[in-house]
Amino acid sequence: MLRVKIESAKGIPKKTLGNPDPFVTVIFCDEKKKTKHIDNEVNPIWNEDLEFDLKGQSLASSSVIDVVVKDYETIGKDKFIGSANISLKELGSGQIRSLPAKNISLLGDKKQDTGAVINLIIDYKPPANATSSANNSKDKESVAEEAGKEDDGGEGVDNVVDGGQLVPSGAAPLPGQPREPAWKVTRKRHRALVNKPQDFQLRIRVIEGRQLAGNRIKPVVKVNVCGQTHRTRIKRGNNPFFDEIFFYNVNMLPSELFDEYVILRVYNSYSVRADSLIGEFKMDIGYVYDEPAHAIMRKWLLLSDADDLSSGARGYLKVSMMIVGTGDEPPVEKSDRNEDQDDVEKNLLRPAGVSLRSATLTLKVYRAEDMPQMDDAIAQTVKHIFGGVANYKNLVDPFLEVSFAGKKLRTKIIKKNANPEWNQLINLQIKLPSMCERIKLTVYDWDCLTENDTIGTTYLNLSQIASSGEEIEELHAEDDTDATSSVDLPEAHVGFLPAFGPCYLNLYGSPREYSGLPDAYEELNHGKGEGVAYRGRILVELTSQLDGKPEKKVEEIPRDYILVAQKYQRRRKYSLCAVFHSACMLQEPGEPIQFEVSIGNYGNKLDTTYKPLSSTTQYSCAVFDGNHYHYLPWASTKPVVILTSYWEDISHRLDSVNIILYIAERLHSNLTSLKTAILAKASDTRLAEIWLKLINYLMEDLSSCHMPELEGKPNLTTLDLQLKMLRNSTITSIREAAKRMKEGATDIRTTIADIEDWLNHLMQISEEPQNSIPDVIIWMLRGERRVAYARIPAHQVLHSTYSDKAMGKQCGKTQTIFMKYPMDKKKGATIPVQLRVNMWLGLSAHEETFNSFAEGTFTVYAEMYENQAKVGKWGTAGLVGRHKCSDVTGKVKLKQEYFMPPRGWQWEGDWFVDPERSLLTEADAGHTEFTDEVFQNEVRFPGVEWKPAPEPFTDVNGEKAQSPEAFECPPGWTWGDDDWDFDHNRAVDENGWEYGLTIPPDDKPRSWVSTEKMYHMHRRKRLIRHRKKISDMPIKAMKAESGEGWEYSSLIGWKFHSKERSSDTFRRRRWRRKMAPSGSIGACAIFKLEGAMGVDVDEKASKKDTAKQFGASTPMVSCSFDRSFIFHLRVYVYQARNLLAMDKDSFSDPYVHVSFLHVSKTTETITGTLNPTWDQTLIFDNVEIYGNPKSIAHYPPSVVLELYDRDQVGKDEPMGRCLCLPVVNLNPAVPVTPRLLWYPITLKGKSAGEMLVASELLLKNKSDDTELPIVPSRKDGKFYMVPQGIRPVVQLTAIEILTWGLRNIKSYQLAAVSSPSLIVECGGQVVQTGVIKNMKRNPNFPGSVLFMKVLLPKVDMYTPPIMLKVIDHRPFGRKPIVGQCTIDSLDEFRRAENTEVAWSAKVSILSTGLEDVILDIEKTQTVFNTKTIAEEDSVDWWSKFYSSIGESEKCGPYLQKGFNTLMVYHSELEEVPEFQGLTDFCSTFKLQRGKTEDEDDDPTVVGEFKFRELPDSTPQDCLIRIYIVRCIDLQPKDNNGLCDPYIKISLGKHSVEDREHYKPNTLNPEFGRMFELSCFLPQDKDLNISIYDYDLLSRDEKVGETVIDLENRLFSRYRSSCGLPESYCVSGINQWRDQLRPSQILQNLARLKGIPPPQIENNGSSLSFAGKMYSLLDFEASKMIHQHLGPPKERICLHVLKTQGLVPEHVETRTLYSTYQPTLPQGRIQMWVDIFPKSLGTPSPPFDIRPRKARRYFLRAIIWNTSEVILDETSITGENMSDIYVKGWMLGMEEDKQKTDVHYRSLDGDGNFNWRFVFGFDYLPTEQLCIVSKKEHFWNLDKTQLRIPPKLIIQIWDNDKFSLDDYLGSLELDLLRLIPPAKNPEKCTLDMLPDMAGNSNSESSRHNSLFAQKSVRGWWPCKMEQDGKQVLTGKVEMTLEVVDDHFAEERPAGKGRDEPNMNPKLDPPNRPEMSFFWFTSPCKTMKYIMWRRFKWLFIKIIILLIVLLFLAILLYSLPNYISMKIVKPF
Repeated sequence: MLRVKIESAKGIPKKTLGNPDPFVTVIFCDEKKKTKHIDNEVNPIWNEDLEFDLKGQSLASSSVIDVVVKDYETIGKDKFIGSANISLKELGSGQIRSLPAKNISLLGDKKQDTGAVINLIIDYKPPANATSSANNSKDKESVAEEAGKEDDGGEGVDNVVDGGQLVPSGAAPLPGQPREPAWKVTRKRHRALVNKPQDFQLRIRVIEGRQLAGNRIKPVVKVNVCGQTHRTRIKRGNNPFFDEIFFYNVNMLPSELFDEYVILRVYNSYSVRADSLIGEFKMDIGYVYDEPAHAIMRKWLLLSDADDLSSGARGYLKVSMMIVGTGDEPPVEKSDRNEDQDDVEKNLLRPAGVSLRSATLTLKVYRAEDMPQMDDAIAQTVKHIFGGVANYKNLVDPFLEVSFAGKKLRTKIIKKNANPEWNQLINLQIKLPSMCERIKLTVYDWDCLTENDTIGTTYLNLSQIASSGEEIEELHAEDDTDATSSVDLPEAHVGFLPAFGPCYLNLYGSPREYSGLPDAYEELNHGKGEGVAYRGRILVELTSQLDGKPEKKVEEIPRDYILVAQKYQRRRKYSLCAVFHSACMLQEPGEPIQFEVSIGNYGNKLDTTYKPLSSTTQYSCAVFDGNHYHYLPWASTKPVVILTSYWEDISHRLDSVNIILYIAERLHSNLTSLKTAILAKASDTRLAEIWLKLINYLMEDLSSCHMPELEGKPNLTTLDLQLKMLRNSTITSIREAAKRMKEGATDIRTTIADIEDWLNHLMQISEEPQNSIPDVIIWMLRGERRVAYARIPAHQVLHSTYSDKAMGKQCGKTQTIFMKYPMDKKKGATIPVQLRVNMWLGLSAHEETFNSFAEGTFTVYAEMYENQAKVGKWGTAGLVGRHKCSDVTGKVKLKQEYFMPPRGWQWEGDWFVDPERSLLTEADAGHTEFTDEVFQNEVRFPGVEWKPAPEPFTDVNGEKAQSPEAFECPPGWTWGDDDWDFDHNRAVDENGWEYGLTIPPDDKPRSWVSTEKMYHMHRRKRLIRHRKKISDMPIKAMKAESGEGWEYSSLIGWKFHSKERSSDTFRRRRWRRKMAPSGSIGACAIFKLEGAMGVDVDEKASKKDTAKQFGASTPMVSCSFDRSFIFHLRVYVYQARNLLAMDKDSFSDPYVHVSFLHVSKTTETITGTLNPTWDQTLIFDNVEIYGNPKSIAHYPPSVVLELYDRDQVGKDEPMGRCLCLPVVNLNPAVPVTPRLLWYPITLKGKSAGEMLVASELLLKNKSDDTELPIVPSRKDGKFYMVPQGIRPVVQLTAIEILTWGLRNIKSYQLAAVSSPSLIVECGGQVVQTGVIKNMKRNPNFPGSVLFMKVLLPKVDMYTPPIMLKVIDHRPFGRKPIVGQCTIDSLDEFRRAENTEVAWSAKVSILSTGLEDVILDIEKTQTVFNTKTIAEEDSVDWWSKFYSSIGESEKCGPYLQKGFNTLMVYHSELEEVPEFQGLTDFCSTFKLQRGKTEDEDDDPTVVGEFKFRELPDSTPQDCLIRIYIVRCIDLQPKDNNGLCDPYIKISLGKHSVEDREHYKPNTLNPEFGRMFELSCFLPQDKDLNISIYDYDLLSRDEKVGETVIDLENRLFSRYRSSCGLPESYCVSGINQWRDQLRPSQILQNLARLKGIPPPQIENNGSSLSFAGKMYSLLDFEASKMIHQHLGPPKERICLHVLKTQGLVPEHVETRTLYSTYQPTLPQGRIQMWVDIFPKSLGTPSPPFDIRPRKARRYFLRAIIWNTSEVILDETSITGENMSDIYVKGWMLGMEEDKQKTDVHYRSLDGDGNFNWRFVFGFDYLPTEQLCIVSKKEHFWNLDKTQLRIPPKLIIQIWDNDKFSLDDYLGSLELDLLRLIPPAKNPEKCTLDMLPDMAGNSNSESSRHNSLFAQKSVRGWWPCKMEQDGKQVLTGKVEMTLEVVDDHFAEERPAGKGRDEPNMNPKLDPPNRPEMSFFWFTSPCKTMKYIMWRRFKWLFIKIIILLIVLLFLAILLYSLPNYISMKIVKPF
């Protein structure tokens, strides 16, 4: 069915009187349908559907529809307004199912533009039996079907839905029907990839070029990707044909790869000049990855001048690009038979309906601020020493570099300025829509001597700051409502050009602290990874302007723009409060810990340019939690951090973001509940209830949400207005779609995909590019060292006064934060710390609202420490590096008298001593058992008795310690049963002594031994005593004893204790003074605390020291809770599945650390499993939590479960982590039963299994524990079990395992696995098979049936997996595990009570006697006649193949003869869904072994296990025929980018290496080879087909290989051993090749199914089978009957067999893989395999699939005349003339270039030649390609075979003898689509050429093939490019004739006018007498050139010469004559 939805029109021309009444008529296949008319409207909206019934026929790709708009007239004829013609090629070819036609121009009756446009959507629903053209050349979408499924949850232009079916974005889904995505997102990337280095393969095929600029060019294409450059072969002409593919293999981060560029440049290799670049095209790789199937297939690229985009097109280049990642299948590429006629403009790479336009992006770079120090301070330090003023702040020389599409521009350098002002414009020329996505902005620090340092990097994403309008238009196109309910969209909704700002962009990267050492986190500054610190920001603005060309690339910003930008820099004061409730899960105690909170540079304790703030917590020492982790003992006093900062007011932006996120998160939560209910197989009623709740909540949220009004808002930009309209339109569209779904949904499950699309689209519009407020960054510091960080986007904690939904989701709420290590190489395997923080951020003007969020009581103190050292007695004399009064670090000097309270605050009370208990951590804190130790020391001189050392008792480090008698048992502890004794577990002598030697300058030994020697002078003994904890002493504030309150330490450090010891040398005490606000304004008074309270001004410290004073004297804020609540936590850990193998025995020993706030517990260890079942309840009693219980109920802390593998030796290894939110019950009297759910386990960002857990948190009544649930029963008296009601309900289930055998078991511990058996475990039950006695002879199990009864849960989601273990029975009773496998789900194996008949009956087929299977084909094989032989000459197997893949132009008359085709699968036969992987008789499971060393690698597969319904296990002797058809896109292996492939096949012990038949220099070889091998199954079940690259001198390289399981194919019920053809033929090329006739196969099938055998009636005209009646006439009604068909009986049986779902005759496409890159395909191979059990007899002869051979053809081109050739030269006589000759050659055969003789001195452009060109070429008529074989270089061993279209190149030249000939013009003729010549030169114009303007498709359709026409004569024009335009430079008259070799022998013809000069005979040309070469014919030159032009001049000269001669003679003789007269001698 074809449905045309007429939406609307715009700009209908008005009538003379009034407005028109327009309506639309749609004409399709002579059928007309029309809409209603809209009265008096120039912008009508119809929204009507017109449907056309296709009557079961598929839509032809040549179909079109005509859309006619008319003006309705009540009386008279309707008036024509305009029309449009729309091609349905994309719908008919199967590319898409919906074609949005937007803004289609309406043309008038004279094809003029009327100015009106119409919008419509064309939907096509193919008939059920139609097959889409999955290989269309322009089909970007259909290739996705071949490539596999898209990334889960990916957004984009298209999505792949159930079953891998590709559905286009434009299709409108019917509610509840199978889903078609409703979204088309223009550049939303599928980035669901783990951001880790991984393998990618980029394939770029350069197909051809068209209309390349220039004359006499030799184009070559250079492709640059990721720093690798490849180039094509050099071609000739303006329309070159390349067809070369390049492979780029990279291993890099996806985020880095997607930002790389694909650059294609076309050069003129004929030129060596710098301007030889013809044109280029650039796009980012991410654009290609975002396309369907990550591919762009056969698209034209517009080449342009990179320096001047406004100069127009420089030509076109057709390419295909694809990106293949791990697990991806490359899409199938197929050319269209009429591709050479395709319209470049229609197939140009650009969004549909959008024209490419040049545009200028103007980036205004105003200024930057907060640049970090990048240079060392040596010069400033020297300056400071000599009394100058040092400037440590401005040690940076910043400049900005802008990078886009490979272009880089930079601003000027501002030296020594941390807040530079550039005020410069950067102009970028681009084409819109752009193929590149991100504008990269990088700030560098200029260095004059070294490489510039990167300060920070940020990006502008065009998809976020621009819109093409397609998203919203198509969203509204999905609305099926009528015109009255349609949404009137404003003009801006059609899209907007890129726009941004003025707005700040924040830079993030490595920590700001400068160090002269290399920065370990330098990569973060380049934008690689998540930045861990704020590094400044830049103020930029982006505007766009269509067309035009900027004068300069970088120029100064006019001052007016600078003044306008000032208003966007107005700041407002923001207040931030962070209350730290807990810090737990610390891995180790270490140094004291402090937390720093910063936003921007505000709060950075190491930055002195900002006012000091209370941005850090107090230092605290971690305490052991008694189990595994440590925590900070803050108890009831929680540290508080206060920040004030100044930022732009962008609340209108962030409010919109939070509103959309609120809707999206609520939708996500409800969608998760719905999915969980479906997974748990809830009832339909319950599902409907959850689904209806989801839809209602969504509609309610969308209806009630209103974006903030922008009028009057500060910092308002153009982008703000556009984004608001975009968001409003999107929300409206989703609301309408949800309304329609609610009204018409019928199937809840099919609506999930649409709801996911809504969610994805909401997340897309929630992105805010203009977010100038930096993220809040929390740092954990150990001492002064930054350890871990966390980044919280500011909008998440931002308070809003607009609405509750506009507030950040974490604003004023306690959230759990897992901090991260910077650039963590372990990828989060361990957590530095878990924080519970309550944060509030808001404008200071609204800080009073903070009072409603605050919990507890805020107290503010000023504090300082008094320090003393012990030198004989306590005092200040011994302080080294410390001050008498200082901060907590001891480095900043403080005095009480200098402390001044901040403004608005006043003192409350005096200074008092208050010890900090969080720093007084004893070594036994948190432990239940502890061992005290002390070392007794003795010394001696050699030969003298031992005596006590000067320090008789020390610790392990040799420091002074108490004697054993001085040790006191602390309160709450008791000594153990034993007294002090030496440690018996050390290397000591019998008295406990160990001995050492002191070597100067050391004062104590470095090593100890247990044996005394004479030279030993020192010995020691470790004395220990155990004690146990008997009661928990709560941590309370300890009053100073005797009012002193000192804290003691043995050294000046962090380890302090409260009681003085003899070894103590340092002590301190804390003085505090409380402050109170001057007014009573509540908790928000803490925001007034700004600045330091006072530092000793007499302290002459450097600026560097001042940096350490930040925050040291700021007030300390804390939040105190008067009351704590006691909770009772129960965590139910039931089981886990699919864990990682961490041990070498292929298993793990998992246990779980369960952590909740400051408490943790550990489960028991389950040994040797990957699917442990703990069935354990962990009870945490008396968990003390401070805060409001209701807040805890709404935002409970997470229960963190960390899995570890127990190792006997070494440290336990982490296996992953999962989080579980507890069910909070504040009233335990009302029981709430938690439910066990599967939670994902992640390790290093990847899935590491699942865990089935639940938890509940109960508020405990301190006085009554009876309300708590009953304590569950114990397991083995140790651990609590999961109680009834929570644990899954089980039932007795029978499991039957039908085992088959083991395959490909690898050796274990260097010994072959010879006697294995199988152990099956499930639910605590174990069964084992018998032992296979000899794996080599028979790898099948002796007994096939295993039976076990197990208690399994009733609910499938709780069902435990089945564990398979293979053990090998070895000598001495050893039974090692040699492989294991886990079967996750048992659903597919469940059987009802009435199961089908077992498949074991198939063995009867294999053992049937030969008398039952004798074939009758032999009797008919000899019946051949001459007609059959001639028939085979015209058609062959390749004709069958090409007709099957849709290339009918290559199959000749095959289809016309009625022959059958075969099925060509574009995947492995096992991947075809209807054949179930060919594992129907037997499931195959991969056995794994060994430890998972790297989670990025696949587990080691060591074998296969097969089980299920089985035939007899007797080995079968089989004949295997392997047909290798061809390979596609092989990976290059040679330096020339090609390879020389050949086939190698191995099967069992047999191996065939077809090296001698290698195909040289090709990536797409046509092998056409058949191999025949014998084997025994199942021993030789794996058929390995490898492709190798032939090398003469070096070792052959393997390109790739594929493995086929022959066993599965032989025993599959789909009968994949030999595919069924479409017809039963007893002769011809389709002769029946199976061992059994169709009737025998059908009888066996009936026997296997347990039904009666087929009944054949009426001599085969009808048949009854399985209760159905079949007729032969019904099957063959529309088929042609030919002489090769067999008897009717067999034919009807074959037709019935084809209805049973058996494997048809086929060619499968298998992917080749290599061990070098096991995850990336190395090419594809098309082939098939036939398996013939020898017990069934001899099969028919094999097919002949040898490749076709080209035929020899000759092209005879007779050059008769030329006319109007441009006159290129001027003769010496001043005449314009040319010495014309014609040159010609066949494309690709330039070495056979021929040329005519020269027609000299053509004065009028006419030339006469009568010259014959004869070009011989090899041609494949069926494929219409020429075969050209030639060596690329003289050193090549083999010729490269190219297939190129037959084209003739004719050029006209001007002959010059003493210089290079001049080129006058050229003509390119395609012999397949020959341009009809003109009959006379007057009609010969450039309009005849197809690539010239003014040509219509109708004219190009008149082109005929010369091979069909045989001969043609006429005039053709020649052209040349001048000033960028094509001009006519001459005309040539030719006769073109194509003859084959037989015709050429019968009617020969010589070249030129040489003999044999016949067919036809060419007479010498009748040229003018003056046509000669002047240099070789001087007489003719005088006669025809000089005399004719200068005749009278010559006569005058002769007369003048005679006169002069006469005069000369006269003068000579006159004197003599006169003298004779005078003398008169005679």
